[in-house]
Formats: sequence, structure tokens, C-alpha cells
Amino acid sequence: MSIQFGGKTIYGATLGIMMLDTKFPRVHGDMGNAATWPFPVQYRVVRGASPDKVVRQNPLELTDAFIDAAKDLVASGCDGLTTNCGFLALVQQEIAAAVPVPVATSSLMQIPMVQKMLPPGRRVGVLTISADKLTSAHLLAAGVTDPAGVPIVGTDGGNEFTSGILEDHEEIDFEACRQDMIAAAHDLTRNYENIGGIVLECTNMVPYAADVRKATGLPVFSIYNFVTWFQQALLPDHFDLIVEDPRRS
Repeated sequence: MSIQFGGKTIYGATLGIMMLDTKFPRVHGDMGNAATWPFPVQYRVVRGASPDKVVRQNPLELTDAFIDAAKDLVASGCDGLTTNCGFLALVQQEIAAAVPVPVATSSLMQIPMVQKMLPPGRRVGVLTISADKLTSAHLLAAGVTDPAGVPIVGTDGGNEFTSGILEDHEEIDFEACRQDMIAAAHDLTRNYENIGGIVLECTNMVPYAADVRKATGLPVFSIYNFVTWFQQALLPDHFDLIVEDPRRS
């Protein structure tokens, strides 16, 4: 006899992603492209949460809307939640307090862990979509105890990446975005000493993580590796408890 217990609406998609309200194209590797993930995910669009509102204005005004989306994802069967903007670290505590499942709002939450991995004298650097708007408040909300010690460089000075996403263009030159990312990575390593690892704040930077790694030679931590790690906790791989008998070889 095999008894199965219910309680959810949707099964097999344990991770829920709260999406900004956008129209710009999302290539493979982007968090908002479902083909990026090697496992099923569930999405909820938070209406009114534009990139400009979340990054350049005050995302705290959208807290209730994100909580509503979080609760809806949990009701649909999600066992863990994330978002598609690193700046939403500011609402990490509020969302986590509102739902009964773990929440990982921002790639920035990796900074303390990465710092502990690095050799003595090395430090974490951050690449962000807007260095002007990423503040110590965001880093503190992500669990960073010494925000002043974290170098931050943005793609603000580039031609395409920041403007295309924050202004929500329907057409984006992704090769120009790649060049913006490489230039920002070079700025980070040239302008700051002892960088030992790089955390990508922006979830749209994932498609260029390999380019940053190649350009700098440093390990690169993104929302992609953070969320795939998170997913392994929500749905661990199953291993058969089998040991091969060497006598039969």
C-alpha cells in the first residue's frame, strides 16, 4: 500500500521567483528565461515593480506587493522563494517574516560566505547595475557586517547594460552589454587591490559571468549559482545506497 499526501496545488516546481514588471528581452541565462534553469520554477510578476522603481527609487514602497506574490507562490506549492533583483535585499526581512518557507532575495547575500572562502588579505568585490544606487543599507540587509570594506563597481558608465534594463527597452544589444560587463570587471580589479572573488548583484548579469571570469581570472558568484545551491536544499538529489562489491569485478 502506498499512501500519498497532498496539500499543494502544483508539484515538482519547488522554487518560486518573484519577477519585476518588465518587457525587455531575456536571453538564455537570464533569471526570467525559464529555460535557464535545470529544474522547474514558478514565476509571479509583481505588477508596478519596474526596474527603475526598484533600483533608482524606493522598493520599500512595494513591500506589500512582494509579500502578496510570495504568499501566492507558497500557496501554489513553492518551498523556497527568490527574486530577480539584487536590490531587493532591502525587503529580505519583511518577506521572510511573512511566509513559512526560506527566502533568498538577493545575490548579495553571498558576500559574507564568499569572504570566508577567500585567503587572508583578499576581499570580495561587487559588480552592480547601479553603483550610485547600491548603498550600505542594501549590503547590511544582505548580511554584510562591514559594507565600507566591499568595493563596488557599476555598469553605469557603459553604453547599454544599465540603460537597457533600468529603462526597460524592448530592444537590447547584448554584445554591447557583454562589453559593458567586461569593462566594469576590469575597472574593479584595476581600481581596487586584493580582490579575490566577485559577486554579481544584478540577476541579468548571469549570461556574462563566464566573460567576467575569463577577463579577471577570479571566481564569479551570481544569482544562478546561489539559486541552484538553494534548490539543492529544497529538493536534494537522491542517491541509491549501493556499494559495489570489489570481489565481483
